[in-house]
Amino acid sequence: MSILAKEKIKLNVKVNDKYEAIRMAGQLLVDAGHVPAEYIGKMIEREDALSTYIGGGLAMPHGTNDSKAMIRSTGLAILIVPDGVDFGGDEPAKLIIGLAAVGDDHLNILTNVAMLVSEEEDMQRILNAASEEELISIFEAGMRE
Repeated sequence: MSILAKEKIKLNVKVNDKYEAIRMAGQLLVDAGHVPAEYIGKMIEREDALSTYIGGGLAMPHGTNDSKAMIRSTGLAILIVPDGVDFGGDEPAKLIIGLAAVGDDHLNILTNVAMLVSEEEDMQRILNAASEEELISIFEAGMRE
């Protein structure tokens, strides 16, 4: 399965808190076969140690350093939360990207995602995507190998 696929995207999600968002994104990664279920606990452990809120409405929850060995393949899971969810940042996170990355893949992905959402109009296009396919095309156009 590719890094990003329709089955790993949820639009118009409502969550009660960041932990529910992390569990939901983590479960999408589990269901896609990127990680075992135990990885979700490591994502929560990582969040408790240091917020994965990046800024500008983006949070990128991922596992702890000691969970790297669990990762079977690199993948992203995307949640669009129109009402936002508090990740402890300056504003609520509306774009939550669950990340599981083999080796140093995470550095490339983090750089690409940061570049993609750095422009407010690009972030709005992502948040307003009408379908999973539209969201994938926005990411594919903005992601460099």
